[in-house]
Amino acid sequence: MNIFVAGATGALGRRLVPRLAAAGHAVTGMTRSPAKQDDLRALGATPAVGDALVAEEVAALVRDAAPDVIVHELTALSGTLDLRRFDQTFATTNRLRTEGTDNLLAAGRAAGVRRFVAQSFAGWPFARTGDWLKTEEDPLDPQPPRAMRQTLAAIRRLEQAVLGAGWTEGIVLRYGGFYGPGTSLGPGGEHLDQIRRRKFPVVGDGQGVWSFVHIDDAADATVAAVERGRRGIYHVVDDDPAPVAEWLPAVAHAVGAAPPRHVPRLVARAVAGEPATVMMTEMRGASNAKAKRELGWQPRHPSWREGLAQEAA
Repeated sequence: MNIFVAGATGALGRRLVPRLAAAGHAVTGMTRSPAKQDDLRALGATPAVGDALVAEEVAALVRDAAPDVIVHELTALSGTLDLRRFDQTFATTNRLRTEGTDNLLAAGRAAGVRRFVAQSFAGWPFARTGDWLKTEEDPLDPQPPRAMRQTLAAIRRLEQAVLGAGWTEGIVLRYGGFYGPGTSLGPGGEHLDQIRRRKFPVVGDGQGVWSFVHIDDAADATVAAVERGRRGIYHVVDDDPAPVAEWLPAVAHAVGAAPPRHVPRLVARAVAGEPATVMMTEMRGASNAKAKRELGWQPRHPSWREGLAQEAA
């Protein structure tokens, strides 16, 4: 098949493109930077340079590539995450989730694309009530913290637009927290550095449940979705969701750091803001049963306990 990957030079795109090429697909990789064209060729893709927020540029690139499938992995997450200004930090990514999605869908419809795969997130967007492990059928948060409302609205819009595109097979992949090469929880990553320096504390009871996925497992699941996914949502996470109070000390131990500090919830809210507090104490994990069942996908790193420890070491 001909595959058009938007966001081909991001952390996931760099792991995905070689896998698609190795599977025999012809890959066009979209990047905004002309300087990354050689990188895309080295990964096995034909480069396509354009701005995802400019509809005319997207339309021309997709028309020229004539893809069977579009894979939407566009984000703008470089730099330090400021949780107190959550929506501002994700402002450009949210435009890519809204305007960028609209541009890719319009271009894909004109080109007759038969499958459209888009990135979403499994984690804090879930409703913070009920079971601590959520399926694809469970609702997203009806009342997110004020600082996260624009970001959740952008995620909702992306998912609704992709799933509602009746002319194509719309697939949403809700990835867990990435770890591994090129991520914040990989070699040289920001969050691993914070853990080493004891600047990543456990907040309150630390019962917020996080779901992780190795970046290579996320790429493998995406290939599976490209080749045999059906319209709908899939959670792409490992087999071992865990509360912060469990995974954070384990990772600190793996990197040879002292145990993380503990910060009362009220103090954390005042210092780091409500989003950080919610993620540490109320976040829900995700079940990967549907992805394993319907995509025939099995994570090679079934638990962060081994995978993240290896990356941290």
